[in-house]
Amino acid sequence: MMEEEFEEERGWTGRSTAWEDDTGNQSDGEQDEPMENPEQVLAECLEKFSTSDYIMEPGIFNQLKRYFQAGGSPEQVIDLLSTNYVAYAQMANLMAEWIISAGTNINEVRSMVEASLRDMIIKTFDPKKADTIFSEEGETPAWLTEMIEHPTWRSLVYRLAEEYPDCLMLNFTIKLISDAGYQGEITSISTAAQQIEVFSRMLKTSVCKILSSNDDTMMKNIKDTAEMICHSEHTFVYSQVLLYYLMQEAKGSHLMKRLSQEIVKCAFEHGHDVTPVIMALNGSTAYPRACQALSSMLSRNALNPADITVLYKMFNDSDPPPVDLIRAPQFLELLIDALFKPNMKLNQEHKPKYIYLLAYAASVSESFRRSQRHSLKQDEVKLTIQAVEKAIGSVGKTHAELVADLPVIYNCIKYSVVSVGVIRWVEAEVTEPSYFKLRTEHTPIHLVLLDEVVSCHPLLQQKVLDLIIKLFESKQDELEILVQLELRKVLLDRMVHLLGKGHVIPVLKYIKQCWSRGDTDISLIRYFITEVLELVAPPYSPEFITLFLPLVEDDEITGMSRGTGDGSEHDVISEFIGNA
Repeated sequence: MMEEEFEEERGWTGRSTAWEDDTGNQSDGEQDEPMENPEQVLAECLEKFSTSDYIMEPGIFNQLKRYFQAGGSPEQVIDLLSTNYVAYAQMANLMAEWIISAGTNINEVRSMVEASLRDMIIKTFDPKKADTIFSEEGETPAWLTEMIEHPTWRSLVYRLAEEYPDCLMLNFTIKLISDAGYQGEITSISTAAQQIEVFSRMLKTSVCKILSSNDDTMMKNIKDTAEMICHSEHTFVYSQVLLYYLMQEAKGSHLMKRLSQEIVKCAFEHGHDVTPVIMALNGSTAYPRACQALSSMLSRNALNPADITVLYKMFNDSDPPPVDLIRAPQFLELLIDALFKPNMKLNQEHKPKYIYLLAYAASVSESFRRSQRHSLKQDEVKLTIQAVEKAIGSVGKTHAELVADLPVIYNCIKYSVVSVGVIRWVEAEVTEPSYFKLRTEHTPIHLVLLDEVVSCHPLLQQKVLDLIIKLFESKQDELEILVQLELRKVLLDRMVHLLGKGHVIPVLKYIKQCWSRGDTDISLIRYFITEVLELVAPPYSPEFITLFLPLVEDDEITGMSRGTGDGSEHDVISEFIGNA
């Protein structure tokens, strides 16, 4: 009977009844196993049987088998196991039952016991001992399969795997967790990156999440996925190659391309030079001169006239390379910085080449069939060049000169590439420490330009909001308190304009965050609420109500301003509460 139980314990560790030798013949595995020294086996087993509660250990049956095969005495092993039985687990269960009998909620007791056990495991965990589980058990332990069904123990495995990345038992458990469908919980990329199957499932889950996300959560999901992929070289290359093939599909290809670009951006921000991988995937190797010029600039993250001239000549040719070669986000940002940032030293002789490459990348449309160019539309290149030239002509001018140039700048802002440049230009101006100290006008002209960008280009609204938030939270200690409040009201006006142009939820989320933190003057939040109520009208979306109603109902903000019934602004607050 005991022999049958031992047979059931055998598994994938190699203790099969037969195996193939090098010649392909079947031979008896037991005969070829090296014989163990009986005295040594007895000594090892007795040492283990002498430890506390060893009868509760998963490998007890295998050790008993070894002990009896070596000629051990049943009386001795019974005496050792019974003498050293302390019953820690049973006493813990008994104590838990007493606590429940005393009136404590069973779930609270369970959490208490699990927390104590988790802390003890974290404190005493030994990866070498953990790796011996499989050799002693002979197969995947049943308790391990049951263990991963509980969130508490899965989170413990994630934490231990992060601390002990080379532990085979933990890595195997991570794979079991992934196989069971819990890969969405695995947030530690250093854990997932150890196994291609687990990482692939994580990547699939992240990509599906991006494809199904809405506009408000998409960028966060993309950035989180990019951080995950940039964990190591092999995860970066594997993901980029996979995304490259997904880009060839019609559905969701633009999102895959955006994700790929964000991954590259994230890699550069972490100080990694991934230019060779980008060049290999974007087809630039078919154009060696263009590839060499781009690689040189991207690797150093700096433009130089010689490489710009090479690219200018190639893309000004009757048969230019594919425009995607110069649409690398890093290269476009370098061009925009060179042209729109004030005080940038740019050789005037080469300036038209920079402008041409930027305009060409922003305006050309082409299509390919079977790797052959089917169409090439360059109709808007000339107009885009003119818009860029006029816009950068206003960079660095005084307030009075900019007011005179406003109609021209507004026309140029209609081109998205100019708007991106204007944001970069305005950011460089308004983040100067003395900028607002030297302003005398109520609304600085550069902030007015941002309003026009918001009106013309919805896709740039978040970028503008990020800049306004940066200014709103910046220290302006050189200004008087009242002047600081007025400045922040001007910035709130920009946020209200963003809200009016459709960028509602991100603006409200930020204002609610300011209210929750308690670090923003109540009068500013009251001002924002008043301005928004003048702008909006029912019906209101559930998300709008969820974010805005708590602000309106706060007595500290609007308590003194509610309902007189005379149609005044006070009555507007009560009317909104009623409609909400």
